[in-house]
Parts: sequence; C-alpha cells; structure tokens
Amino acid sequence: MTARIYKPARTAMQSGNAKTKEWVLDYEPEQRRMIDPLMGWTSSADMKQQVRLRFETKEEAVAYCEKHGIAYEVFETPPQRRPRLSYSDNFASTRRGAWTH
Repeated sequence: MTARIYKPARTAMQSGNAKTKEWVLDYEPEQRRMIDPLMGWTSSADMKQQVRLRFETKEEAVAYCEKHGIAYEVFETPPQRRPRLSYSDNFASTRRGAWTH
C-alpha cells in the first residue's frame, strides 16, 4: 500500500486557484480495473482508490503516513510563475510582436 502526496493542479475549467492550495493523499491502485461484461462499466475491488485525504501542509500528510505506517511518495510541483500583464501592455511601444487587430 503506497500513497501519493501532491498538490493538485488547476482543472481546465478553472481560471482561479480553487482547491489547489491543499495537499492531497491518494493511494496507488493495488488491483487493475475490470470491465463489466454486461454493462461495460469499469470497476475495481480495491476500496482504497476511493479514499482521498486533504491536508493543510505537506508535513501534516507526511506525519499521517508515518504515524499509520504507510509508505508514501511526495510529488513537489514548482510554483507557477505568471507574468503580470495589464491592458496597457497591449499598446506599449516596447512590445515584441506587432500589434494588429
């Protein structure tokens, strides 16, 4: 039983940073998913795939794993660096590309 500790990324439908500030603990799947022959649904007998724990900090998640004897792997993501742009930057004379509309 191995756990993954990570910070989730933004979804494609989000423009903000909602639900990306907490650390998440997920368990690695121990069994493969099976396809139901009648309905075609995928299922698994591994109930730990349904467990998702959220923590405020990475240290809390690591402490939880160590307390309960769970092997874990921490995935760090580098912070996103987005340049600050304003509307007036579209008309700046130092703009790299040509302004066309």
